[in-house]
Amino acid sequence: MIAYKDVLRPLLAAAFASLLLFPAGAAKAQGYPSQDIHFICGFAAGSGADIIVRFFANKMQPILGKTIIVENKPGAIGNIATEYVARAKPDGHTVYVTSGDALATNMHIFKNPPVDVTKQLQIVSTINRMPMMIAVSVTSPHKSIDELTKAIKAKGDKASYSTNNPPARVVGAMYKAAAGLSSVEVQYRSSAETLNDVTSGAVDYAIYDPVFATIQSKQGKIRVLAVATGERLKSAPDYPTMTELGYKMNLVSWWGAMVPMDTPRPIVDKLHDAFAQVIASDDGKKFLTSIASDPWVAGPEEAQQYWRKEVDDWREHVRFARIEPQG
Repeated sequence: MIAYKDVLRPLLAAAFASLLLFPAGAAKAQGYPSQDIHFICGFAAGSGADIIVRFFANKMQPILGKTIIVENKPGAIGNIATEYVARAKPDGHTVYVTSGDALATNMHIFKNPPVDVTKQLQIVSTINRMPMMIAVSVTSPHKSIDELTKAIKAKGDKASYSTNNPPARVVGAMYKAAAGLSSVEVQYRSSAETLNDVTSGAVDYAIYDPVFATIQSKQGKIRVLAVATGERLKSAPDYPTMTELGYKMNLVSWWGAMVPMDTPRPIVDKLHDAFAQVIASDDGKKFLTSIASDPWVAGPEEAQQYWRKEVDDWREHVRFARIEPQG
């Protein structure tokens, strides 16, 4: 007669061995996604950020086979959304699609940032590289940066320019330093709020993100004079760089998708593959080019390493722009 324990022992051993070969993370990934996925946007509906988030949410639904809901959580220059994602359940159902350089900046413009981004968030994939843009009203007489610079120098501290986010503030400070300007910065809460003052000439020029700038340029409201990158991007070859015009700077904005740090790696990889598929598609390339951005796909390790360097770099950018940390 075979003892019950003699039968059970090899079965338990086999089951234990299968667990070693098929870790819990892989099991979770097989069943992922198991519910609706939430893409978090740190800015209001209708903003440039919202346009990017909704494009990827729409395109990734058929790939992942689940409904993707966009949640807008504006406020505190993105910190409300950042903290929400960092504290979310790390199961891949909460995904943060946002500007990586903006999150790096927030580490230095707040005295006590609520999230240490590179330790509490894991990048799934980078998405693109894009330039900040210097623009004027389409009715402005200035057709080039040199023309604008000459006029702004003549106005001295009576000249003004608009910004609405930290990267724009840094570009504005770099331009002033490189050109020897005394223009006064006027800060707004959003790009949309600057438009009336820019188009009316109440402010002389503006520093814009490329999504807003390209849309307004196509609508005939503003004229883009130059971009803040060191080299021309493939998606915006007609715009000269500030560096080639003699105002040295190289500030590249970029977007990525992030999840809470403890999200199992197989789920991170599955999300990465889905983002990469959209970015490589004809629709993805067309969309990114339409907002003056170059596709850029980096894997989780490479992206995280790049991000850590960005956090260090932005510490110096914030100091250069003399942005006082908020409480």
